Amino acid sequence: MKQYVFTILLTAAVTFVLSWVVWRVSLRYKLYPGIRDRDVHTTPTPRLGGIAMFLGVLAAFAVSAQHPFFAIIWSNPQQIYALLGAALIIVVIGVLDDLWDLDWMIKLGAQFLAAGVIAWFGQLQIYTLPVGGMTIFSSWVSFTLTVFAIVVAMNAVNFIDGLDGLVAGVCLIANAVFFAYSYMVFRDTGASNYFNLSSFIAAVLIGACIGFLPMNWSPAKLFMGDAGALMLGLLMACSAISITGNFDPAMLGDNDQFGRSQLLGAFIPILLPVVVVLLPLLDFGLAVVRRMSRGKSPFSPDRKHLHHRMLDMGHSDRDAVLIFYAWTALVSLSVLLMYIGTTLEWPGDYLFGVVYGVVGVAACLVVTLPPARRASAAHAAPAAAPERAPDPEPSPENAR
Repeated sequence: MKQYVFTILLTAAVTFVLSWVVWRVSLRYKLYPGIRDRDVHTTPTPRLGGIAMFLGVLAAFAVSAQHPFFAIIWSNPQQIYALLGAALIIVVIGVLDDLWDLDWMIKLGAQFLAAGVIAWFGQLQIYTLPVGGMTIFSSWVSFTLTVFAIVVAMNAVNFIDGLDGLVAGVCLIANAVFFAYSYMVFRDTGASNYFNLSSFIAAVLIGACIGFLPMNWSPAKLFMGDAGALMLGLLMACSAISITGNFDPAMLGDNDQFGRSQLLGAFIPILLPVVVVLLPLLDFGLAVVRRMSRGKSPFSPDRKHLHHRMLDMGHSDRDAVLIFYAWTALVSLSVLLMYIGTTLEWPGDYLFGVVYGVVGVAACLVVTLPPARRASAAHAAPAAAPERAPDPEPSPENAR
Protein backbone atom coordinates (compact mmCIF):
# COMPACT_ATOMS: atom_id res chain seq x y z
CA MET A 1 0.00 0.00 0.00
CA LYS A 2 2.90 2.40 0.68
CA GLN A 3 3.92 2.18 -2.96
CA TYR A 4 0.42 3.19 -4.06
CA VAL A 5 0.44 6.13 -1.64
CA PHE A 6 3.80 7.18 -3.08
CA THR A 7 2.34 6.97 -6.60
CA ILE A 8 -0.62 9.15 -5.62
CA LEU A 9 1.58 11.79 -3.96
CA LEU A 10 4.04 11.83 -6.86
CA THR A 11 1.33 12.23 -9.48
CA ALA A 12 -0.42 14.91 -7.42
CA ALA A 13 2.78 16.92 -6.93
CA VAL A 14 3.82 16.79 -10.60
CA THR A 15 0.29 17.62 -11.77
CA PHE A 16 -0.05 20.56 -9.38
CA VAL A 17 3.29 22.14 -10.32
CA LEU A 18 2.70 21.68 -14.05
CA SER A 19 -0.87 22.98 -13.75
CA TRP A 20 0.51 26.22 -12.33
CA VAL A 21 3.08 26.38 -15.16
CA VAL A 22 0.41 25.75 -17.82
CA TRP A 23 -1.80 28.42 -16.26
CA ARG A 24 0.95 31.04 -16.30
CA VAL A 25 2.01 30.23 -19.86
CA SER A 26 -1.60 30.28 -21.05
CA LEU A 27 -2.21 33.69 -19.54
CA ARG A 28 0.99 35.11 -20.91
CA TYR A 29 0.33 34.00 -24.49
CA LYS A 30 -3.48 34.27 -24.26
CA LEU A 31 -4.01 30.58 -24.99
CA TYR A 32 -7.69 30.50 -24.15
CA PRO A 33 -10.93 30.73 -26.16
CA GLY A 34 -13.69 33.26 -25.74
CA ILE A 35 -16.86 32.79 -23.72
CA ARG A 36 -19.45 30.50 -25.33
CA ASP A 37 -23.22 30.71 -24.91
CA ARG A 38 -23.36 27.45 -22.90
CA ASP A 39 -20.51 28.42 -20.54
CA VAL A 40 -21.17 29.21 -16.87
CA HIS A 41 -18.04 31.25 -16.23
CA THR A 42 -17.89 34.89 -17.30
CA THR A 43 -14.11 35.40 -17.54
CA PRO A 44 -12.02 33.79 -20.30
CA THR A 45 -10.14 30.93 -18.64
CA PRO A 46 -7.36 28.69 -20.02
CA ARG A 47 -8.50 25.16 -20.87
CA LEU A 48 -5.15 23.41 -21.17
CA GLY A 49 -5.06 21.75 -17.75
CA GLY A 50 -5.28 18.36 -19.45
CA ILE A 51 -1.66 18.77 -20.53
CA ALA A 52 -0.50 18.97 -16.92
CA MET A 53 -2.63 15.99 -15.95
CA PHE A 54 -1.24 13.88 -18.79
CA LEU A 55 2.34 14.76 -17.88
CA GLY A 56 1.60 13.85 -14.25
CA VAL A 57 0.26 10.47 -15.40
CA LEU A 58 3.31 10.01 -17.65
CA ALA A 59 5.67 10.76 -14.74
CA ALA A 60 3.96 8.16 -12.55
CA PHE A 61 4.30 5.47 -15.22
CA ALA A 62 7.94 6.43 -15.85
CA VAL A 63 8.81 6.10 -12.16
CA SER A 64 6.92 2.81 -11.86
CA ALA A 65 9.07 1.35 -14.63
CA GLN A 66 12.07 1.73 -12.31
CA HIS A 67 10.27 0.44 -9.22
CA PRO A 68 10.63 -3.32 -8.54
CA PHE A 69 7.27 -3.47 -6.78
CA PHE A 70 5.53 -2.58 -10.06
CA ALA A 71 7.47 -5.04 -12.19
CA ILE A 72 4.33 -7.09 -12.76
CA ILE A 73 2.68 -4.10 -14.43
CA TRP A 74 5.56 -3.82 -16.89
CA SER A 75 5.61 -7.55 -17.63
CA ASN A 76 3.67 -6.62 -20.76
CA PRO A 77 5.22 -3.27 -21.82
CA GLN A 78 3.35 -3.24 -25.13
CA GLN A 79 0.11 -2.85 -23.18
CA ILE A 80 1.46 0.13 -21.25
CA TYR A 81 2.85 1.81 -24.37
CA ALA A 82 -0.48 1.34 -26.17
CA LEU A 83 -2.35 2.83 -23.22
CA LEU A 84 -0.06 5.87 -23.01
CA GLY A 85 -0.05 6.27 -26.79
CA ALA A 86 -3.84 6.30 -26.84
CA ALA A 87 -3.87 8.87 -24.03
CA LEU A 88 -1.45 11.02 -26.04
CA ILE A 89 -3.77 10.89 -29.08
CA ILE A 90 -6.68 12.01 -26.94
CA VAL A 91 -4.73 14.81 -25.26
CA VAL A 92 -3.45 16.19 -28.58
CA ILE A 93 -6.90 16.20 -30.20
CA GLY A 94 -8.38 17.61 -26.98
CA VAL A 95 -5.89 20.49 -26.89
CA LEU A 96 -6.59 21.31 -30.54
CA ASP A 97 -10.31 21.32 -29.80
CA ASP A 98 -9.88 23.48 -26.70
CA LEU A 99 -7.98 26.03 -28.77
CA TRP A 100 -9.83 25.94 -32.10
CA ASP A 101 -13.12 24.06 -31.51
CA LEU A 102 -12.80 21.10 -33.91
CA ASP A 103 -15.69 19.44 -35.70
CA TRP A 104 -17.28 16.71 -33.59
CA MET A 105 -16.65 14.08 -36.28
CA ILE A 106 -12.89 14.66 -36.01
CA LYS A 107 -13.01 14.30 -32.24
CA LEU A 108 -15.11 11.16 -32.40
CA GLY A 109 -12.79 9.63 -34.99
CA ALA A 110 -9.80 10.30 -32.74
CA GLN A 111 -11.62 8.65 -29.83
CA PHE A 112 -12.26 5.49 -31.83
CA LEU A 113 -8.64 5.52 -32.98
CA ALA A 114 -7.37 5.75 -29.40
CA ALA A 115 -9.73 3.02 -28.22
CA GLY A 116 -8.64 0.85 -31.13
CA VAL A 117 -4.98 1.29 -30.23
CA ILE A 118 -5.68 0.04 -26.70
CA ALA A 119 -7.81 -2.92 -27.81
CA TRP A 120 -5.71 -3.98 -30.81
CA PHE A 121 -2.09 -3.18 -29.99
CA GLY A 122 -2.42 -3.26 -26.22
CA GLN A 123 -4.63 -6.35 -26.21
CA LEU A 124 -6.57 -4.81 -23.30
CA GLN A 125 -10.03 -6.12 -24.05
CA ILE A 126 -13.25 -7.34 -22.45
CA TYR A 127 -12.70 -11.05 -22.92
CA THR A 128 -15.29 -12.20 -20.40
CA LEU A 129 -18.38 -11.06 -18.56
CA PRO A 130 -18.68 -12.79 -15.20
CA VAL A 131 -22.42 -13.48 -15.34
CA GLY A 132 -23.68 -17.03 -15.25
CA GLY A 133 -20.17 -18.38 -15.59
CA MET A 134 -17.33 -17.31 -17.82
CA THR A 135 -18.69 -15.97 -21.11
CA ILE A 136 -15.92 -16.02 -23.70
CA PHE A 137 -16.49 -13.85 -26.76
CA SER A 138 -15.02 -14.14 -30.20
CA SER A 139 -12.05 -11.85 -30.87
CA TRP A 140 -14.07 -9.39 -32.96
CA VAL A 141 -16.88 -9.21 -30.42
CA SER A 142 -14.36 -8.52 -27.66
CA PHE A 143 -12.63 -5.86 -29.76
CA THR A 144 -15.88 -4.11 -30.71
CA LEU A 145 -17.29 -4.19 -27.18
CA THR A 146 -14.04 -2.82 -25.74
CA VAL A 147 -13.81 0.06 -28.20
CA PHE A 148 -17.44 0.98 -27.65
CA ALA A 149 -17.07 0.90 -23.85
CA ILE A 150 -13.98 3.14 -23.92
CA VAL A 151 -15.58 5.71 -26.26
CA VAL A 152 -18.76 5.84 -24.15
CA ALA A 153 -16.75 6.31 -20.94
CA MET A 154 -14.69 9.12 -22.47
CA ASN A 155 -17.74 11.05 -23.62
CA ALA A 156 -19.66 10.41 -20.40
CA VAL A 157 -16.90 12.03 -18.33
CA ASN A 158 -16.44 14.85 -20.84
CA PHE A 159 -20.16 15.68 -20.88
CA ILE A 160 -20.25 16.65 -17.19
CA ASP A 161 -17.31 19.02 -17.50
CA GLY A 162 -19.20 22.26 -17.02
CA LEU A 163 -18.64 23.54 -13.49
CA ASP A 164 -15.53 24.42 -11.51
CA GLY A 165 -14.12 21.30 -9.86
CA LEU A 166 -16.92 19.03 -11.03
CA VAL A 167 -15.08 16.47 -13.17
CA ALA A 168 -11.91 16.43 -11.06
CA GLY A 169 -13.87 15.83 -7.85
CA VAL A 170 -16.28 13.25 -9.26
CA CYS A 171 -13.42 11.29 -10.86
CA LEU A 172 -11.40 11.55 -7.65
CA ILE A 173 -14.23 9.95 -5.68
CA ALA A 174 -14.96 7.35 -8.36
CA ASN A 175 -11.34 6.27 -8.67
CA ALA A 176 -10.87 6.15 -4.90
CA VAL A 177 -13.80 3.74 -4.60
CA PHE A 178 -12.64 1.66 -7.53
CA PHE A 179 -9.08 1.53 -6.18
CA ALA A 180 -10.37 0.20 -2.87
CA TYR A 181 -12.41 -2.43 -4.69
CA SER A 182 -9.63 -3.62 -7.01
CA TYR A 183 -7.14 -3.76 -4.16
CA MET A 184 -9.49 -5.84 -2.00
CA VAL A 185 -10.33 -8.20 -4.86
CA PHE A 186 -6.67 -9.12 -5.34
CA ARG A 187 -6.24 -9.45 -1.59
CA ASP A 188 -9.30 -11.66 -1.16
CA THR A 189 -8.48 -13.96 -4.04
CA GLY A 190 -5.17 -14.83 -2.43
CA ALA A 191 -2.95 -13.07 -4.94
CA SER A 192 0.69 -13.06 -3.87
CA ASN A 193 1.16 -9.56 -5.32
CA TYR A 194 -1.41 -6.80 -4.91
CA PHE A 195 0.22 -4.63 -7.56
CA ASN A 196 -1.91 -4.75 -10.69
CA LEU A 197 -2.66 -2.47 -13.61
CA SER A 198 -6.23 -1.70 -12.51
CA SER A 199 -5.25 -0.47 -9.05
CA PHE A 200 -2.22 1.38 -10.40
CA ILE A 201 -4.25 3.33 -12.99
CA ALA A 202 -6.83 4.21 -10.32
CA ALA A 203 -4.07 5.44 -7.98
CA VAL A 204 -2.49 7.53 -10.74
CA LEU A 205 -5.84 9.14 -11.57
CA ILE A 206 -6.48 9.88 -7.89
CA GLY A 207 -3.18 11.74 -7.79
CA ALA A 208 -3.86 13.60 -11.04
CA CYS A 209 -7.26 14.79 -9.77
CA ILE A 210 -5.85 15.83 -6.38
CA GLY A 211 -3.06 17.78 -8.02
CA PHE A 212 -5.35 19.54 -10.48
CA LEU A 213 -8.28 20.32 -8.16
CA PRO A 214 -6.67 23.32 -6.37
CA MET A 215 -6.33 25.13 -9.70
CA ASN A 216 -9.82 24.09 -10.77
CA TRP A 217 -11.76 24.78 -7.58
CA SER A 218 -14.29 27.61 -7.71
CA PRO A 219 -13.40 30.19 -8.88
CA ALA A 220 -11.27 28.15 -11.29
CA LYS A 221 -8.01 29.50 -12.63
CA LEU A 222 -7.59 26.61 -15.08
CA PHE A 223 -9.89 24.11 -16.82
CA MET A 224 -8.84 20.60 -17.81
CA GLY A 225 -10.68 20.96 -21.12
CA ASP A 226 -11.52 18.09 -23.44
CA ALA A 227 -7.91 16.89 -23.19
CA GLY A 228 -8.19 16.22 -19.46
CA ALA A 229 -11.79 14.99 -19.34
CA LEU A 230 -11.41 12.58 -22.26
CA MET A 231 -8.13 11.26 -20.85
CA LEU A 232 -9.76 10.62 -17.48
CA GLY A 233 -12.60 8.73 -19.14
CA LEU A 234 -10.19 6.68 -21.25
CA LEU A 235 -7.97 5.65 -18.34
CA MET A 236 -10.93 4.91 -16.07
CA ALA A 237 -12.38 2.63 -18.72
CA CYS A 238 -9.02 0.86 -19.08
CA SER A 239 -8.78 0.40 -15.32
CA ALA A 240 -12.22 -1.23 -15.23
CA ILE A 241 -11.59 -3.41 -18.29
CA SER A 242 -8.25 -4.69 -16.98
CA ILE A 243 -9.99 -6.28 -13.99
CA THR A 244 -13.61 -6.77 -15.04
CA GLY A 245 -12.91 -8.17 -18.49
CA ASN A 246 -10.68 -10.90 -17.08
CA PHE A 247 -12.48 -11.72 -13.82
CA ASP A 248 -13.66 -15.17 -12.78
CA PRO A 249 -16.48 -14.90 -10.18
CA ALA A 250 -15.63 -18.41 -9.00
CA MET A 251 -12.60 -16.86 -7.30
CA LEU A 252 -15.02 -15.19 -4.88
CA GLY A 253 -17.33 -18.15 -4.60
CA ASP A 254 -18.11 -20.54 -1.79
CA ASN A 255 -14.43 -21.16 -1.12
CA ASP A 256 -13.72 -17.51 -0.42
CA GLN A 257 -12.17 -17.08 3.01
CA PHE A 258 -14.70 -14.33 3.73
CA GLY A 259 -17.71 -16.46 2.81
CA ARG A 260 -18.95 -14.22 0.02
CA SER A 261 -21.79 -15.50 -2.12
CA GLN A 262 -21.22 -16.58 -5.72
CA LEU A 263 -24.04 -14.29 -6.89
CA LEU A 264 -22.42 -11.19 -5.44
CA GLY A 265 -19.03 -12.15 -6.84
CA ALA A 266 -20.59 -12.40 -10.30
CA PHE A 267 -22.28 -9.03 -10.41
CA ILE A 268 -20.06 -6.66 -8.43
CA PRO A 269 -17.24 -6.60 -11.04
CA ILE A 270 -19.74 -5.39 -13.65
CA LEU A 271 -21.89 -3.23 -11.41
CA LEU A 272 -19.20 -1.21 -9.65
CA PRO A 273 -17.42 0.20 -12.74
CA VAL A 274 -20.79 1.41 -14.01
CA VAL A 275 -21.95 2.78 -10.68
CA VAL A 276 -18.84 4.87 -10.04
CA VAL A 277 -19.52 6.80 -13.25
CA LEU A 278 -23.31 6.60 -13.00
CA LEU A 279 -23.89 10.37 -13.09
CA PRO A 280 -21.70 10.95 -16.16
CA LEU A 281 -23.34 7.99 -17.93
CA LEU A 282 -26.80 9.28 -17.04
CA ASP A 283 -25.99 12.77 -18.30
CA PHE A 284 -24.48 11.32 -21.48
CA GLY A 285 -27.52 9.13 -22.16
CA LEU A 286 -29.99 11.95 -21.58
CA ALA A 287 -27.99 14.28 -23.82
CA VAL A 288 -27.88 11.75 -26.69
CA VAL A 289 -31.63 11.09 -26.49
CA ARG A 290 -32.44 14.80 -26.15
CA ARG A 291 -30.34 15.90 -29.11
CA MET A 292 -31.23 13.07 -31.46
CA SER A 293 -34.95 13.54 -30.76
CA ARG A 294 -34.51 17.09 -32.07
CA GLY A 295 -32.72 15.89 -35.18
CA LYS A 296 -29.31 17.11 -34.00
CA SER A 297 -25.97 15.42 -33.60
CA PRO A 298 -25.59 13.63 -30.25
CA PHE A 299 -22.38 15.65 -29.79
CA SER A 300 -23.86 19.07 -30.54
CA PRO A 301 -23.40 21.28 -27.44
CA ASP A 302 -26.31 22.66 -25.46
CA ARG A 303 -27.09 23.99 -22.00
CA LYS A 304 -29.32 21.19 -20.77
CA HIS A 305 -26.82 19.04 -18.88
CA LEU A 306 -27.57 17.94 -15.31
CA HIS A 307 -25.27 20.58 -13.85
CA HIS A 308 -27.00 23.29 -15.90
CA ARG A 309 -30.37 22.10 -14.58
CA MET A 310 -29.03 22.33 -11.03
CA LEU A 311 -28.09 25.96 -11.64
CA ASP A 312 -31.51 26.65 -13.14
CA MET A 313 -33.09 25.21 -9.98
CA GLY A 314 -31.38 27.95 -7.99
CA HIS A 315 -28.25 26.20 -6.72
CA SER A 316 -24.97 28.05 -6.76
CA ASP A 317 -22.05 26.63 -8.73
CA ARG A 318 -20.36 25.31 -5.61
CA ASP A 319 -23.56 23.82 -4.16
CA ALA A 320 -24.26 21.98 -7.40
CA VAL A 321 -20.74 20.55 -7.45
CA LEU A 322 -20.99 19.38 -3.84
CA ILE A 323 -24.31 17.69 -4.57
CA PHE A 324 -22.70 15.81 -7.46
CA TYR A 325 -19.89 14.77 -5.13
CA ALA A 326 -22.39 13.47 -2.60
CA TRP A 327 -24.35 11.48 -5.16
CA THR A 328 -21.20 9.92 -6.59
CA ALA A 329 -19.83 8.98 -3.17
CA LEU A 330 -23.06 7.59 -1.78
CA VAL A 331 -24.03 5.47 -4.78
CA SER A 332 -20.56 4.03 -5.40
CA LEU A 333 -19.85 3.42 -1.71
CA SER A 334 -23.16 1.59 -1.37
CA VAL A 335 -22.05 -0.99 -3.92
CA LEU A 336 -18.58 -1.22 -2.40
CA LEU A 337 -20.09 -1.81 1.03
CA MET A 338 -22.15 -4.66 -0.41
CA TYR A 339 -18.83 -6.28 -1.22
CA ILE A 340 -17.19 -5.46 2.12
CA GLY A 341 -20.16 -6.57 4.21
CA THR A 342 -20.71 -9.91 2.52
CA THR A 343 -20.04 -12.20 5.45
CA LEU A 344 -23.58 -13.60 5.67
CA GLU A 345 -25.74 -15.64 3.37
CA TRP A 346 -28.24 -13.92 1.06
CA PRO A 347 -29.91 -11.52 1.77
CA GLY A 348 -27.81 -10.50 4.74
CA ASP A 349 -24.73 -9.95 2.61
CA TYR A 350 -26.46 -7.09 0.79
CA LEU A 351 -28.10 -5.49 3.81
CA PHE A 352 -25.21 -3.24 4.84
CA GLY A 353 -24.85 -1.58 1.44
CA VAL A 354 -28.57 -1.35 0.77
CA VAL A 355 -29.36 0.37 4.07
CA TYR A 356 -26.48 2.79 3.55
CA GLY A 357 -27.66 3.50 0.02
CA VAL A 358 -31.28 4.13 0.98
CA VAL A 359 -30.36 6.50 3.80
CA GLY A 360 -27.79 8.25 1.62
CA VAL A 361 -30.13 8.69 -1.34
CA ALA A 362 -32.84 10.09 0.93
CA ALA A 363 -30.37 12.61 2.33
CA CYS A 364 -29.22 13.57 -1.16
CA LEU A 365 -32.80 14.09 -2.31
CA VAL A 366 -33.33 16.58 0.50
CA VAL A 367 -30.08 18.40 -0.34
CA THR A 368 -30.93 18.45 -4.05
CA LEU A 369 -34.17 20.34 -3.45
CA PRO A 370 -34.05 23.89 -4.76
CA PRO A 371 -32.83 26.33 -2.11
CA ALA A 372 -36.15 28.19 -2.12
CA ARG A 373 -38.10 25.02 -1.29
CA ARG A 374 -35.70 24.02 1.47
CA ALA A 375 -35.96 27.46 3.01
CA SER A 376 -39.76 27.49 2.85
CA ALA A 377 -39.96 24.01 4.35
CA ALA A 378 -37.61 24.93 7.18
CA HIS A 379 -39.47 28.13 8.07
CA ALA A 380 -43.01 26.90 7.53
CA ALA A 381 -45.14 27.59 10.63
CA PRO A 382 -48.19 25.54 11.70
CA ALA A 383 -50.31 28.67 11.85
CA ALA A 384 -50.82 31.22 9.13
CA ALA A 385 -47.72 33.35 8.86
CA PRO A 386 -48.07 37.10 8.69
CA GLU A 387 -48.03 38.55 5.23
CA ARG A 388 -44.82 40.14 4.05
CA ALA A 389 -43.60 41.76 0.93
CA PRO A 390 -42.54 39.31 -1.75
CA ASP A 391 -38.81 38.65 -2.12
CA PRO A 392 -37.11 40.23 -5.07
CA GLU A 393 -36.42 37.97 -8.05
CA PRO A 394 -33.08 36.21 -7.58
CA SER A 395 -30.48 37.07 -10.13
CA PRO A 396 -28.76 34.05 -11.73
CA GLU A 397 -25.16 33.54 -10.67
CA ASN A 398 -22.47 33.50 -13.29
CA ALA A 399 -24.96 33.64 -16.15
CA ARG A 400 -23.20 32.71 -19.35
